[in-house]
Amino acid sequence: MAAPEALFAVGAVSQYAGAAIAVGLFDSLAPATVAWLRVLGAAAVVVALRRPWRRSWTRQELGWSVVFGLALAAMNLLFYLAIDRLPLGTAVAIEFAGPITIAAIGARGRRGVASLAMAAAGVLLLAEVEAEANALGVVYALGAGAAWATYIVLGHRVSRNGSAVDGLAVGMAAGAVAITAVGLPGIGPVFDDPGLLLPALAAGVLSSAVPYVIDQRVLARIARARFALLQALLPVCATGVGLVALGQTPGALEVAGTALVVAALSVHQRPTRRVASAA
Repeated sequence: MAAPEALFAVGAVSQYAGAAIAVGLFDSLAPATVAWLRVLGAAAVVVALRRPWRRSWTRQELGWSVVFGLALAAMNLLFYLAIDRLPLGTAVAIEFAGPITIAAIGARGRRGVASLAMAAAGVLLLAEVEAEANALGVVYALGAGAAWATYIVLGHRVSRNGSAVDGLAVGMAAGAVAITAVGLPGIGPVFDDPGLLLPALAAGVLSSAVPYVIDQRVLARIARARFALLQALLPVCATGVGLVALGQTPGALEVAGTALVVAALSVHQRPTRRVASAA
């Protein structure tokens, strides 16, 4: 079985490749509508593959899966609203305030504290939020970070209570329903150009279905704090995808921030092969 870190890297590339596709749709569809189609498309794929109705659910399992899905949908919606106003790498760096808070709560020892301090410094450099930055975009990114932190906490619970990917399927379906009210009103252009559905659904599969299924596999094998620190790879990946796919060239501060984030990961060398019975 592949190492958790390798699986996570695959999910990260997939996630931001899908985000780049989504940015290309913003000229035709409202970001909220693209976010809704993303969650809806990903939910359809995962539900079709897993068929969670075949499982015997306890009330607790079902409840946690639904709440997890609501956090996931909120994270997606706020993130798309943010990247409509901010460069992809910058939005992800600001959003990372959520995961790094979770990592800080679980950090132990000098090595953990040092790695978190380096990651925080790297994120601040990558963000490069200045006075003239889009204030609303920053607010959306921070909101996405709060939802992201909630996603980590709830995702860990769902992955460890035995429901795992079936819980993800239920959660995605619940999340898609929850944001229908904000996503559906902007669907009109799809009727004029049905071809818009294909990239929207591709964004959903690449940005949600693939990375979140991988997340559940990874969360079942490593501690929550370690998973939160691994998320430091995401600003790096997002900056790279923004450069290659969207032409968003990073400056000196972004390069320095990337180096700090990578160094933080190398410092944090706790064992990661703690396999749970659900793995």
